[in-house]
Amino acid sequence: MADRETEQDRPAMGTGTMQGSAAYDMDSGEIARARGFVREFLTDAGSLHGLHVSARAMDVAQLVVSELATNVCKYAPGPCLLDLEADDGGLVITMWDTGSVLPTSRQADPTRTGQHGLEIVLAVCESFEVRREPVGKRVRVQISLLDAPHGDAVGPSSW
Repeated sequence: MADRETEQDRPAMGTGTMQGSAAYDMDSGEIARARGFVREFLTDAGSLHGLHVSARAMDVAQLVVSELATNVCKYAPGPCLLDLEADDGGLVITMWDTGSVLPTSRQADPTRTGQHGLEIVLAVCESFEVRREPVGKRVRVQISLLDAPHGDAVGPSSW
């Protein structure tokens, strides 16, 4: 399914908040499209709406969406909605899928091959929440768009 942006998803003028949504029939090819949607959204947030987006935030946002989308492909193939909301300090990424099983992080194990996606997301995000929906689940994370003077993310973070 192509990226789809609707009229109500356009930036609200004068609010300092920009929103965008995309829908996918999730398979492995859609992961790159979802990353591209995030990249374009954040590029527009900076160039068209004056939001500061650090290079670190651009990379982290794409990594997080890639990991979340990979989990959808593996555990809940089918329709997926990606919602983005940016303001002058942060980006909220929300991903809905049809899977009913809630993700759980596993104990760190450097010898384990694969299955580190949720560990990565938890390490780089300021907040993480998951909730059941009448159909499927919704995962919501937040990252900072700003960097502290020494290059780290501004605000509370475990990294």
